[in-house]
Amino acid sequence: MPTLFRFLFFCAVIVGSVYGVMVALVTFVEPTEREVTIRIPSERVNPQP
Repeated sequence: MPTLFRFLFFCAVIVGSVYGVMVALVTFVEPTEREVTIRIPSERVNPQP
């Protein structure tokens, strides 16, 4: 049983670390907004029969 507890503790530490990194990213990283323009060829919008 001690190896099972050690494994579960190791998994909990990894999950906690990932959760902490996600919280830090949400808290400290601010996304920048910018205008996006995508050109679509007219052949794709109005296909000729």
